[in-house]
Amino acid sequence: MITRTAEYALRALLVLARAEPSRLLTADRIAEGTGTPRNYMSKTLYALAKGGLVRSTRGRAGGFVLARDTDAVLIADIVGIFAEPPRTQRCLLGTGVCNAAKPCAAHYRWSSVRNAAQTALAATTLADLLSDVNADANPSASAVAYHPSGAAGAL
Repeated sequence: MITRTAEYALRALLVLARAEPSRLLTADRIAEGTGTPRNYMSKTLYALAKGGLVRSTRGRAGGFVLARDTDAVLIADIVGIFAEPPRTQRCLLGTGVCNAAKPCAAHYRWSSVRNAAQTALAATTLADLLSDVNADANPSASAVAYHPSGAAGAL
């Protein structure tokens, strides 16, 4: 439900959110912090800039910074930038077209799963994720959102 690019974008935004306020980070630094190939991260960051979630500054001292406060960035906003175009309403079970007028056996349950996921994404902000990372109950969590090696299991 979330594309790989959207996941990388979310990781990049978390790295930016944890940096010093107004500190520009290069695409290389963000790529290193997320374990993402540099070229892929550059394209992802420019899509985030076009979507109004980051600001970019060109040049030798350039880089990227969050364009909004973390409590104003919904995860659904991030995912929406990288959402795949809607496919035809093909049946999950492979029986042809599937919709409310002609549902398959899995239609209603799968629709509720998709709706629940979308509701959760629309109700969660970057600040929410950071508060989870910074919670005293999970002191090792800070290494998860920003690990220089981009170790597996991060986010």
